[in-house]
Amino acid sequence: MHIMKVIETKLKGCFVIDPTCFKDERGYFLLEYNKKGFQEKTGLQIDFVLGNQSLSQYGVVRGLHLQRGKHAQAKLIRVVKGKILDVAVDVREGSPTYGKSISVELSGENHKQLFIPRGFLHGFSVLENDTIVSYKCDNYYCPEAEDGVMYNDSDLNIDWKLKVEDIILSEKDTFLKQFKHFELKDAFQDIF
Repeated sequence: MHIMKVIETKLKGCFVIDPTCFKDERGYFLLEYNKKGFQEKTGLQIDFVLGNQSLSQYGVVRGLHLQRGKHAQAKLIRVVKGKILDVAVDVREGSPTYGKSISVELSGENHKQLFIPRGFLHGFSVLENDTIVSYKCDNYYCPEAEDGVMYNDSDLNIDWKLKVEDIILSEKDTFLKQFKHFELKDAFQDIF
């Protein structure tokens, strides 16, 4: 029996994971994560060491963020409650899809997850109030390694599925750089 469907996106190494959900009159059960199954279906050896959770209201945009160098993180994102548009942007130097993005709707109803490897910017927009996002990381957080790009960068041209007047940003995210000023030299030298 297949307990999860794993589909690679147009960005190599980025996977949408669709677990099988078993429902009955009591509710539902699903297998959120299975390391062996994940490795078999993706070919990746990932060791998650950190789990994070956030609660956000409609209109919040978090991102686009990444951790540089030896602090780079791969992430497995899921929504416990509510709905987001999850976005990944390939910033791997030399990648044929450098600067390209994908957007995947994750919700408490569809149970889908997005795996984003190291070397990607990540962000999401919140499409419902009281949305809870949970994600695993394969590396510890380091404040000095933080970097990012503005969510509304004109070169990336991402549709966040929100009206501009509804968007809520953190103070930190209002000061992120434009993509044309985002320099990657040596940012991920240890991951290829």
